[in-house]
Amino acid sequence: MEHEITSRPSYAMVDISLDRGEQILAESGAMVSHSDGIEMETNATGGFLKSLRRGLFGGESFFQNTFTANEPGSVAFAPPLPGDMVHHQLEDDTVYVQSGSYIASGLELDVDTEFGGARTFFGSEGLFLLRISGRGSLFMASYGAIEEVEIDPGKTYTVDTGHIVAFEDTADFTVKRVGGLKSTLLSGEGLVAEFHGSGRIWLQTRSQDSLLAWLLPKIPNQSQGGPSG
Repeated sequence: MEHEITSRPSYAMVDISLDRGEQILAESGAMVSHSDGIEMETNATGGFLKSLRRGLFGGESFFQNTFTANEPGSVAFAPPLPGDMVHHQLEDDTVYVQSGSYIASGLELDVDTEFGGARTFFGSEGLFLLRISGRGSLFMASYGAIEEVEIDPGKTYTVDTGHIVAFEDTADFTVKRVGGLKSTLLSGEGLVAEFHGSGRIWLQTRSQDSLLAWLLPKIPNQSQGGPSG
């Protein structure tokens, strides 16, 4: 299975080449196109309960699509928002991915939802993250460009929670406020995650929450006397 990510970082798309018999699992609605000989099957991957957890708590779709190459061909995927995509090869390890950033993966990987308690409250992302483990290819997307950061052992790396795409399970973290109550309310930063230990973090250069905070006050409503048709 080979791949090429194009149009980075603003409008990224991945084109995955499949040999005969190879398969790739993708989030519902992520497909852009595929060549002749590629067959798509939609199902509740991993069984009903796992799909239910992924849909209700992980922010992903209940059903996923499996693409099988009946002859050598390719299939292309893209995220719903403008932004970047990256490929990560798991080698019997685990990555935690925020809601909405999972795009596709090899069938060898286990994609499940895990409750992390209050410390995983990433802004509007909730208390659940996607837990992806095993050996195989993982494709992740973001709103904005993706930057990969390696944590230095013995040091702390602080990230605004709205900019986290994914992190390896070897990276431990705590969620806290920025400064005191005044800073939390007035700085525009809110909650941050302090990572320590070792491993990699994937960050996105833009935040959906920040976009909504900027956009919503500018949308007219009836009480504001918006333009009538």
